[in-house]
Amino acid sequence: MKIAIATEGSTVAPHFGRCPEYTLYNVKDGSVIDKTVIPNPGHEPGFLPEYLSNLGVSCIIAGGMGMRAQNLFAGKNIQTVVGATGLVDDVAEAFASGTLKGGESLCEHGQSERPGNHNCGHHEGHDHGHECEDK
Repeated sequence: MKIAIATEGSTVAPHFGRCPEYTLYNVKDGSVIDKTVIPNPGHEPGFLPEYLSNLGVSCIIAGGMGMRAQNLFAGKNIQTVVGATGLVDDVAEAFASGTLKGGESLCEHGQSERPGNHNCGHHEGHDHGHECEDK
């Protein structure tokens, strides 16, 4: 299974679409097999779900993501986990071992979201138990 983690430096980025890069991990039998870092090719509505799907990604992990983006990923059969924080490698290991739990999105988008006009706030401490299934 291939996962993608929205990355900013060595930590999980608070917003999946506006992160500088993605760290891709191959996960098998509870272990991370390898990783590759790729630059974010750009944030345009609908582009990233198609792009990451073409790379074979089955799950994307980020600090935050709007509901529209989550629905677009679901349309590509890519699961999403939001509310992730911390070091990217630690999050990947937690996912591989089955202990990663998502939470509330760190980036809440309103109904009238316009490009460049979103409210990203940190709402840690909420755990809704959303997990990707290892396939």
